[in-house]
Amino acid sequence: MKTIIFECVIFLSVGFTICAPNLVLTTDATPPKTQNEQKEGTEKPPDLIIYDFGVKSNISNRYATTVITSKVKNPDANSKEAVFSVVLPENAYISEFVMEITGKKYKAYVKEKEEAKNIYNKAVQSGQSAGYVAVSARDSNRFTVSVNVEPETKAIFYLTYEELLQRKNNKYELVLNIHPGQIVKDLHVEVIVNETRPLKFVKTPSLRSGNEIGKNDETLDPASVVNIINSTSAVVTFKPDIEKQKNFIKTLGGKENEGLTGQFIVQYDVERDPSGGEVLLNDGYFVHFFAPENIKPLTEHIVFILDTSGSMYGQKLKQLKDAMASILSQLKDDDTFHIIEFNTFVYVWDINNKEKIKVNITDDDKPFEDVLKAVLPPAIQATKENIVKGKEVIEKLQDEGITNMLSSLITGLHLAKYTYKNETEKTHHQPIVIFLTDGDPTAGIINTDEITNITTDYNSGDIKVPLFSLSFGDEADKNFLRKLSLNNLGFSRHIYEAADASLQLQEFYKEISSPLLANVHFKYDSDVKAVSKKDFPIFFRGSELVTVGKYEGAFSGTVEGSGIDGSISVPTKVETPVSSLERLWAYLTVKQKLEERETVANKTQLTKEALDLALKYSFVTDVSSLVVVKPNDTSSVNTVDASKSVDTPGVSVVGLRFTFEDVDYDDGGYMGSLESFSTSIPQALTDDDDPNDIFTALPWLNGTLTANKTLTISGRSYKIDSIKGIPSVDCPVTPLNNNKTGDCVLLKECPGVLAFLPTFKDYEKYFCSLDNNKYAGVCCPKLVLS
Repeated sequence: MKTIIFECVIFLSVGFTICAPNLVLTTDATPPKTQNEQKEGTEKPPDLIIYDFGVKSNISNRYATTVITSKVKNPDANSKEAVFSVVLPENAYISEFVMEITGKKYKAYVKEKEEAKNIYNKAVQSGQSAGYVAVSARDSNRFTVSVNVEPETKAIFYLTYEELLQRKNNKYELVLNIHPGQIVKDLHVEVIVNETRPLKFVKTPSLRSGNEIGKNDETLDPASVVNIINSTSAVVTFKPDIEKQKNFIKTLGGKENEGLTGQFIVQYDVERDPSGGEVLLNDGYFVHFFAPENIKPLTEHIVFILDTSGSMYGQKLKQLKDAMASILSQLKDDDTFHIIEFNTFVYVWDINNKEKIKVNITDDDKPFEDVLKAVLPPAIQATKENIVKGKEVIEKLQDEGITNMLSSLITGLHLAKYTYKNETEKTHHQPIVIFLTDGDPTAGIINTDEITNITTDYNSGDIKVPLFSLSFGDEADKNFLRKLSLNNLGFSRHIYEAADASLQLQEFYKEISSPLLANVHFKYDSDVKAVSKKDFPIFFRGSELVTVGKYEGAFSGTVEGSGIDGSISVPTKVETPVSSLERLWAYLTVKQKLEERETVANKTQLTKEALDLALKYSFVTDVSSLVVVKPNDTSSVNTVDASKSVDTPGVSVVGLRFTFEDVDYDDGGYMGSLESFSTSIPQALTDDDDPNDIFTALPWLNGTLTANKTLTISGRSYKIDSIKGIPSVDCPVTPLNNNKTGDCVLLKECPGVLAFLPTFKDYEKYFCSLDNNKYAGVCCPKLVLS
C-alpha cells in the first residue's frame, strides 16, 4: 500500500491547523529533507523534554482502539516548536486528535477531504510552509503536527486510532509503534484484551524494528507483564526504564538521541466453536466471525507469474529464486502448478523437460486469440520429484528485456481456466494466480487502468480465478496492483526491497497456502440489513472472515461454502459481545465501501456513502481529512452547526465553519493504566483518564442521561461529574471478577471495566453510589501490587 503522510500545519495567523491524508506521497522518490523531518514523537529542538509517553490500547471483539499520549515540557526561557509524529498501521483510521496547550484542549474535526484540501492549498499559496516526513515503518501511515510551546510551559498530545485486527496464521496481532523521539523517563504501554470467547493464548514476541521480519531475539524480549484476568480477558503492560530503552536502541541499531524506535507486539487467539461460526448481537448491530478449523484443505492449482525483466537484475532475482524454492517445498502432493515468466515476451515452462515455451503473441494489445491457439504444457503435480524439477527451472530464470504485463496475465488466467474446465468435478483444483512484478508495464498496453479492465473482463464468466499481486520494491505501482487484485477476487501485498525480501515472499505464501473453502456465502434472513461484504471467493486456514450489519427482531443466519468433500452449511451460534458493536460496524462498512469504490467506474455513490459514515464516526480516510482548530486568544467557544454561519472564532470555508471545542482531558488520556500486579488478582485502574471518553466507550450513556446530565437509577438521580477527590467505598461485585469485592469509583476512573457494560442494564448490575448518593459509580477491581 502507498504510505499516506498526514501533513498537519498550524497557521497561527488565522488560527487553524490542517491535517490531510494523501496530500504528500513519498513512494517513488525520497522527498527533500526539511527542518521538520524526524522520528515519531517530539525530538527537536533537543532541549524540549518528553516527560511522559504512553500507548494504551483496548481490544474488544477483535476491534482495537489505541490512544497515544505524548507530554512535553519546555524548560527554556524561549518558545520552542514541538512536533508530534506518530506511525500507525495502514488499516487504522484516526478517530480523534486533541492538543492541550497552556491548559486548554483543542479537538480536531474530520471534514470532507476536498474542503480541507482547499484550506491547505490556500495556506500554502499564502506562503505557509509544509514539510515532508520520512516513513520509518512498513505498511504504516504517519501523522505529524507541530505546535509552539511557550517558555516554561507544557503541551500534551492525544491521538486515537481504531482498527479491526486481522487474523493471519492462526493469531491476531496488535502492532504498536513506539517512536517517542528521545529516551523518556516514563514510557508505558498497556493493552487490555476483552473477548467473548476464551483466550487460547496471549503473548508478546521480541520487539521488532518495523523494517524487517521479526525473529525471536532474547536481547529484544520486552519482559512485559501478561496478566490473565479471567478466561476471556487479559492485560499486558510494558514499561522499559531508561537503561532498558538504551539496550533496545543499541540492539535495534538506532541512535540513543533519537530514543526507542521499535514495535511492541501483542499476539493472541480465541477458542472457537467447532463449526467456526460466531455471531455477536448488540443494540441492533451484529458481527459475524467465521473461522472453521476442522476441515480438510482444498487441492490447489497455482499459476506463478514471475517478472524477469531487466529491472529484476541482481539481488531481487536471487531473492525471488530463494523464496520460490521455499514456496515450492510447501506445496501439497495433490496440488498442481505452472510457472510463467515474463519480460519482453511471455514463457510457460515445461517443467518436466525443464524447457520454456514462448507464447507467440503477434499483437500485445490483444493477446487473447494467440493465447487460445498456443500449445502450452499442462499443469504438473507437486510430487517430490516434480518439486525438484520446479526448483531447477527457477534457477534457470534470467533477467532481460522489458515488462509485458497484460500478455502474461492473460496467459496465466487462460491456463488456470483451461485446467479447471478439463478436470472432472471430483478432481477439481482450486485455481489461484500469483502475479509478481517490480515495475510498470512497458510493453504492449501500458495504461494500468486498461490492463485492469481487460484482465477483469477476461477473468469473468463461470470461472473467476482469484488473482494475488505482489509489488516488489519501490518502483512497483502498488495502487495499480491493489486495484487489479480487488477486481479479481484477491488482494495485494508489497514486498520491500530489503535483506529479508525472500522471507516476506514466504510469509505471504503462508497466508494462502491452505484454502479450506471456496465460494463462501453468508446467508441471513430478511430482518438483516446494511450488511457488509457477504461473498468471499476463498477461506484460508488460519484466517478469519468477518461480516457486519444491522438487524431487527430475531436473528438467523448460516454460512455456505464448497469444501473438498462437497457443499457445507454452517449454522450460527449467537453470543453476547463484551462491548458495543456500532463502531466496528461503521469501520468495516467504510473500509469495504472504499475498496469497492476502486472496482467501479462510477464512484459517486460509494464515495458519498463512505464519506457520510466517515464524518459521522470521525474516521480519517481516503475521502475525509482532519482539521485542527486553534482559537485566537479566546477561552471558550461552543461547537457550531456546519450548515449555519455564526460569528465565532474559526475559519469559514465553502459555507462551513470549523471551530474549536474545549475538551476536558485529564493527564492519563483515554484508558486507565494497570500497575504492576500479581498474576491472579484483578486490578483497579488509575484515575488518569479522560471523562469524555466514557461516552465513546458507553454509547448508551448519552441517551440515558436526563436534561440535567444525571442518571436515574431506582428513582434517584445521580451525577456523573468528573470532580476529583471523591473517596471510594467498598462494593460487592465487579464486572471482571464476580467473586471478589471491589472499590466503588466514578465511571471514568475505571475504564478497564467499561467494555463489560455494553448496555444500561449491564451497568445497573455493577452500579454503586458515592458521596452520600450524589454520584453514580461502578464497582472496580481492587489494586494489589505484586
